[in-house]
Amino acid sequence: MERRAPVTQVERSRLGRYHITDPYLRFYYRFLANRQTQLALGVQEQSLAEIKRHLRDFIGANTWEEICREWLLRASANHTLPFVVDQVGSAWTRGAQVDVVGINSMEKLLVLGECKWGLEPVGRSVLTAVVDKTAEVTPSQGQWQVYYLGFARDGWTAASHAFAQEIADSPPGGKNWRALGMRLLDLSQVDQDLTAWVS
Repeated sequence: MERRAPVTQVERSRLGRYHITDPYLRFYYRFLANRQTQLALGVQEQSLAEIKRHLRDFIGANTWEEICREWLLRASANHTLPFVVDQVGSAWTRGAQVDVVGINSMEKLLVLGECKWGLEPVGRSVLTAVVDKTAEVTPSQGQWQVYYLGFARDGWTAASHAFAQEIADSPPGGKNWRALGMRLLDLSQVDQDLTAWVS
């Protein structure tokens, strides 16, 4: 077990949540723990149906997000991003949640990323939603520069790429933040990068 706080908040934040860090135990408690009697009796069809029905969401909400956070940390260390981040995690408030967040508190730099594990290219609305959450998750002290990342298993639509170009050409901003740009990645690019960086 591990207590995680939003990376944009102090460690003692009341918004902290507890997570099971071991992937096997996460899978076990999500899909198998409540079905021990069925499994002991050899009645596996119902358990297998439950796993098939929810496995994609489970991977998207756990494994894929963790891989994307690792990509951000390693991309920062390999100078693939416009700046270096000190911490990587996620951020949430009562009204918003961002899957991948990197922060450099000294330089007032923030990376906000959204992760999708769907079976088709992801549309522009996911990207506009993460930009709309910026004001809510950006720390209130200081003037921040924000860079956006989009992680989608099967890539992004043409409209999404056009939106990323709009962010670069005419960066949005708010009371205490200004956008730096946006980068979109798919599973094959994330895999290729991580393979190169870990080797």
